[in-house]
Amino acid sequence: MSKNTLCLNGLQMKLWVLILLSSLTVRAQESKEITFRIHTNNIPDTENVYITGNGPELGNWQPDRISLINTSGNLWEKSISLPAGEHVEFKITRGSWDTEEVMSDGTIPGNHKLFITEDTTINLIIQNWKDHFKNKLKGQVTGKVDYYRSINGKGILPRDIIVWLPPGYDTETDQKYSVFYMQDGQNLFDPATSAFSIDWQMDETADSLIRDEMIDQVIIVGLANTKWRSSEYADNDTGHAYMDFIVTKVKPFIDSVYRTLKGPEYTAVGGSSLGALISFMLGWNYPGIFSKVMCISPALKYKYIDYVDDVEKYNGIRKNLKFYFDWGGNSLDSLLAPGTKEMINALEEKGFREGKDILWYEDKEGLHNEASWARRIWRPLKFFYGKKD
Repeated sequence: MSKNTLCLNGLQMKLWVLILLSSLTVRAQESKEITFRIHTNNIPDTENVYITGNGPELGNWQPDRISLINTSGNLWEKSISLPAGEHVEFKITRGSWDTEEVMSDGTIPGNHKLFITEDTTINLIIQNWKDHFKNKLKGQVTGKVDYYRSINGKGILPRDIIVWLPPGYDTETDQKYSVFYMQDGQNLFDPATSAFSIDWQMDETADSLIRDEMIDQVIIVGLANTKWRSSEYADNDTGHAYMDFIVTKVKPFIDSVYRTLKGPEYTAVGGSSLGALISFMLGWNYPGIFSKVMCISPALKYKYIDYVDDVEKYNGIRKNLKFYFDWGGNSLDSLLAPGTKEMINALEEKGFREGKDILWYEDKEGLHNEASWARRIWRPLKFFYGKKD
């Protein structure tokens, strides 16, 4: 056998290896059919059962988007194609977070989890529903809270607005206050209204910090989310309509009803996950309204989301903004962290300085949930409103 023939066979071998690797990559990206079989009790004929989870195929955590089919009595089914190699998390609801599944004692379970490797049938028995459980949580709010119901905005769904007032508001009538606008407002102050029955404890935390004279007094405005949360907290027409709603309707209303300091230097915005994305967008697009932005466990660059690119492409003057970022080291947070770090780098390239304009913190034990966010919320409050020495 000649030397030239040996060389040709070597090239052929490399080509076959490349073809094999390409084939394996394509195979790994194939979808698998996952059949969900949900066994329920006490469901009226007029009701529906839904699955919701992390990804567009599962409705991006919107509780009423992916309905199951009632195949016989108390059995609900649906087959969904999901990408192989994906980590999937999901829950079962009857169309809202007030009607999600719970354990027999009323405890809200963690997310169901699945790693997609092959066609699979999943059987689940729903023990009870949140709204059926008799021993519901009682409301628990520290301080004074005002509620405004079903406030309308153009191009978005109506939502409640919750306003938490600092301890001195009613007695110090000549004082004006900074305002902190936050997304997912029903999850901030009261476990009875929180989607997962665990709130951020912002009322207790802010109240304690103010009474201990560690931060200045601040009004906190919570804007409740809706079933359109994924669209309203995104860089699309709905998300921009939601931002316009806050800037042109909510803020002027709050400024007219309460004794507020109206300038951007006194106005902050914040949220978690997609709520952090829309909060970043509000600060970035409206630096004349907001000067402080809190992004907890933010979805700034993940899968189809990439707002880092928008910041990198910006060539205007440096915006007068102050950013707080944090994230956990587990579950979804570990997947969101790389995009958050890229955003911090992008901001530093635009002239923002760590320790002055940017503060970040990594909670290595943290998860993507309200309990973890409650443990960390004191950090941005002190960063934004800490008493000057």
